[in-house]
Amino acid sequence: MIRRAILGAAAALLLALPASAAPAATWTVDKAASVLGFKASASGVAFNGRFQRWDSTIAFDPKNLAASSVTTTIDVGSANTGDKDRDELLPTAEWFAVAKYPKATFVSRSFVDKGGGNYEAQGDLTIKGVKRPVVLPFKLAITGDVAKMTGSLVLDRTAFGVGTGQWKSDDTVSTKVTVLVNLTARKAG
Repeated sequence: MIRRAILGAAAALLLALPASAAPAATWTVDKAASVLGFKASASGVAFNGRFQRWDSTIAFDPKNLAASSVTTTIDVGSANTGDKDRDELLPTAEWFAVAKYPKATFVSRSFVDKGGGNYEAQGDLTIKGVKRPVVLPFKLAITGDVAKMTGSLVLDRTAFGVGTGQWKSDDTVSTKVTVLVNLTARKAG
């Protein structure tokens, strides 16, 4: 009798939960069609780079942003700009300090619908053990079970301790770095 009452109360509680308590759809990143990159400048010359190894866990529903979440883990040692000298410097202690901090992470806290397929992901970015709040504006188009997302944000690399010593100022390497996200994902079945 008590067990039946407890089960009944639990069922009533579940039915009383708002629809937004339902989980958001999960998405699997199509790595071959996606790029996590960056752009900056050195000695006044712009350059582009990308991270070769990263992964995202995505639960996203435009109609249920409260249940949506993204966690991205980036192997910072996989940064590649196509310049041998620069690429050899990036893993060092002055830049990403890969030996001590091999991963960077972005963890969303909330999403804002800006209208017209435009959103903002508000979350925390951690690089070299330094966690800072960031806002990533992005455009999203979902067609059937395929989502295409593009977004970018400008970071001050020195806020994360990236580029220290002789590299701290923007005399040689710009302190502003634009992170570029071009992602294709498929709804998990």
